[in-house]
Amino acid sequence: MGKSKKLKRLGGKVSRPGPLEVQLAQDEVAQPSGRIKVRSERKDEDDTYVEEQLGKNILKQSLAQLREMDAETFEGEFPPLGTQHRRLTNRPPAVSLNSKSKAGEDSDLNSDEDVDETKSAVPQNVDKVIKDFEEELKLAKEDQNILEHFMNKDAAPQRKLADLFRDRITEKQTEIRTQVDASSVQTVNLSPEVQEMCVQVGTVLAKYRSGPLPKMFKVIPKMRSWEELVFLTNPDKWSAAAMYQAVRIFVSNLKEAMAQRFFNLVLLPRIRDDISYFKRLNFHLYQAMFKALFKPAAFFKGIVLPLCMSGNCTLREAIIVGSVLAKNRIPILHSAAAILKIAEMEYTGPNSIFLRIFFDKKYALPYRVVDACVYHFLKFEHDRRDLPVLWHQALLTFVQRYKEDLSPDQKQSLLDVVKFHTHYAITPEVRRELMNSKCRGESDVKMAVD
Repeated sequence: MGKSKKLKRLGGKVSRPGPLEVQLAQDEVAQPSGRIKVRSERKDEDDTYVEEQLGKNILKQSLAQLREMDAETFEGEFPPLGTQHRRLTNRPPAVSLNSKSKAGEDSDLNSDEDVDETKSAVPQNVDKVIKDFEEELKLAKEDQNILEHFMNKDAAPQRKLADLFRDRITEKQTEIRTQVDASSVQTVNLSPEVQEMCVQVGTVLAKYRSGPLPKMFKVIPKMRSWEELVFLTNPDKWSAAAMYQAVRIFVSNLKEAMAQRFFNLVLLPRIRDDISYFKRLNFHLYQAMFKALFKPAAFFKGIVLPLCMSGNCTLREAIIVGSVLAKNRIPILHSAAAILKIAEMEYTGPNSIFLRIFFDKKYALPYRVVDACVYHFLKFEHDRRDLPVLWHQALLTFVQRYKEDLSPDQKQSLLDVVKFHTHYAITPEVRRELMNSKCRGESDVKMAVD
């Protein structure tokens, strides 16, 4: 509008547009041109993008290679007693734990489904960890024969979990009846419905592989008579996956004393049974021990110390349990108490394995614990039996870590001990560490003199 007024003032003629139909009739509408714009194609040699089909093929091949690597790397679990191995060929499982198997050999992978290992501190190749630990020890047949002399031959044979659990409950009931008047005791009488429900829960746990657990089982740790309810579910028949879930539930709901009883009555016998039968430990049971370490005091009192005091602990059992301790961070107070107890026990080969693992953690131990470890090695001065390599390895590790916390008298006493018990490769290192190190409080005295 403003432009037409301006043109009028300048004297120019302005044509007014007519109606739309007149403009269309006069062909005054813009017509599309027939020009076709051709752009040159990109012919760079280094393409930054991959075609869709090619990208799919690359991803497909990489996933196939990852599955093959998982099948070769991850270790498998053993099936429950009385079951046969079956291999799933339709689809790969979520977590493959099977080792290399022969052609035609089947394995049961159902127990590994829905197991999230990324959120746990458990190593996925359990058998490789244990094998590396065994190779590090380098035990010869002569050393194994020497260790048999330190085993407690009078120790009772290892009993099954069910028999041990029944004996403990019977002993507890007998103790209550004999020490307290029966009329003053309010015993918990379980109704037939509760007993039947516990039996049904036990049948579910015997076949459990993955998924949600029965709600009744999650309530058991909160009840006063949880031991009797657990006994009714037949814990000796639980699957390995069910045992792992049970440890998770009981650790988070029970106090230290009750968790210790659960570890000692249920978890430890099951671990020893599995190791003695299969010569290795099921992955779920190995993972259960990692969960049990959330209560370190209950773990030491319920698993480690009873295992050392049994007198018939095998090296395989000590190596497997020790690998759990080596892979986790444990508070120094709990570890110091465990070292003190193990050092005061009667010597067996597995005791040296546990002591060496604790020494390798390089704790700043109190002098009382250091002195107890020194006396542990000094009591072999008049023992004329051949000591195993494990004892020499534990002594070398102790001297390397805590040589500056020893007094001059303790160093001289250790030098006298290694005169009688020598090892061609380890004893010279022990002497070198003791001779070329300062004693306890030596630096403080020098500072005071200066």
